[in-house]
Amino acid sequence: MAPSDHWQTPLAMDLPRELELLVEAKFHLVVIDTHEELRAVDLITALGRARQLAVYRWKVSEGLVRRDAPTAGPGGLAKPAELLRQLASAAAPGVYLLLDLHPFLDDPVHARLFKDALGRENCTFFLVGHGMKLPADLDKLAARFELPAPGREELLGLLKEEVAALRSARPEREPMAEPEAVEGLLQHLSGLTAQDARRVIRQVLLDDGTLTLADFDRIYQAKRELLGREGVLSLEKSAVRLDDLAGLANLKRWLLARREAFLGDPAVTRLEVPKGILLLGVQGCGKSMAAKAVASAWGVPLLRLDFGALYNKYLGETERNLRESLKTADAMAPCVLWLDEIEKGLATSDADGGESRRLLGTLLTWMAERKARVFMIATSNDIERLPPELVRKGRVDEIFFVDLPAESQRAQILAIHLKRRGHALEQFDLPALAKTAESFSGAELEQAVVAAMYAARLENKALEGTQVAAEMARTKPLAVVMAEKIAYLRLWARDRTVPAD
Repeated sequence: MAPSDHWQTPLAMDLPRELELLVEAKFHLVVIDTHEELRAVDLITALGRARQLAVYRWKVSEGLVRRDAPTAGPGGLAKPAELLRQLASAAAPGVYLLLDLHPFLDDPVHARLFKDALGRENCTFFLVGHGMKLPADLDKLAARFELPAPGREELLGLLKEEVAALRSARPEREPMAEPEAVEGLLQHLSGLTAQDARRVIRQVLLDDGTLTLADFDRIYQAKRELLGREGVLSLEKSAVRLDDLAGLANLKRWLLARREAFLGDPAVTRLEVPKGILLLGVQGCGKSMAAKAVASAWGVPLLRLDFGALYNKYLGETERNLRESLKTADAMAPCVLWLDEIEKGLATSDADGGESRRLLGTLLTWMAERKARVFMIATSNDIERLPPELVRKGRVDEIFFVDLPAESQRAQILAIHLKRRGHALEQFDLPALAKTAESFSGAELEQAVVAAMYAARLENKALEGTQVAAEMARTKPLAVVMAEKIAYLRLWARDRTVPAD
């Protein structure tokens, strides 16, 4: 395996055009709300150099320094009041990176001085940080810029940097790579911050100095852990195939017909890229498995958004969590975004101060405006709690209703679970068991098999159909316990949805 020529050119950082336009349009205050402080600093420094502007950086720990001057000495003006008075009275033309200033702007004197500084010509001030809240009068003067996730070229640049660093630190070990592994790595790194992507690259390279397809499981696991830190968005690994779903023939046919349109080139297919579906239905009937099967069948990552973890006690943080999750999904495209039990997060209520209404607005805006290939699958068990804006035609490509399995489907489901657990199907009368399990959901059928296996183990016997039937007889299915609610759900869905089977 020879050294990859992917690693032979230096890093080139692409400047977001939107950022350049803000400077060209003479916005004096730009707010960059991000965790990636170092990346924001590098981008703005590169922007200043490209436009031949002086670049200054202020941190409370070092004061104001000239970042683009190699001989810049120690900084001064470490106190916010000193800095702001200097900027208001004699700020030199250029770009100013203010990293720790925003907490001090709640002081009305500081805010006044900063507004005076914003009136100076040929100066652009960048506030960089996370969770910044400005006084209302300053906020109206600010343009906000969202730092996009690193693109392919930037990720490739990070890889080259780390390879160069490894060569310098260990000249006796020449880094090696398979070209297809490089492309796969770049795809796996999409959606991560630059800092997290760099960590994953180092983890792979420092092990043995090589990058091969065999490293992908470790890369996937590292990415899963990084995305799951906040508990809001998780990267799911699914081996579920469409063939593992009993029934759901209409849903399967619909998905297979749109696979090429989602993954292919629209100029070739001449088809619109599908946006997503809403799966309504009875609990335990396969909606979650269907979401997993779509990602597996289409060969794309599956992201699961947990609405329970989305909510935060601090004002505005819940909406920020949703925006950042959607931004990550866009960066990981093509992918499937699974919004599980969506009604739990978007059920509008007067008791939450309008937060659920704002969340709904954020989601609907993203659904209408997104350009990335993110196929959304929203699942719901309770249509009464779903906001009407979400279920109207046009929000999603189709609304499917997943009902309780019919008798033939129950036999298929039992066969799937028995076979998965190593039991020979010819030893069971599946049609008879399916008839016994009237009104059982797929999840309840699985639990009947599992419970029967425990009973057989306790009796030190091989599993038999009579034990499965006995467990079914002891079970009160949800369709019986909540018969009225399920009857209403079916009635509502009759003329409003497409049967999944």
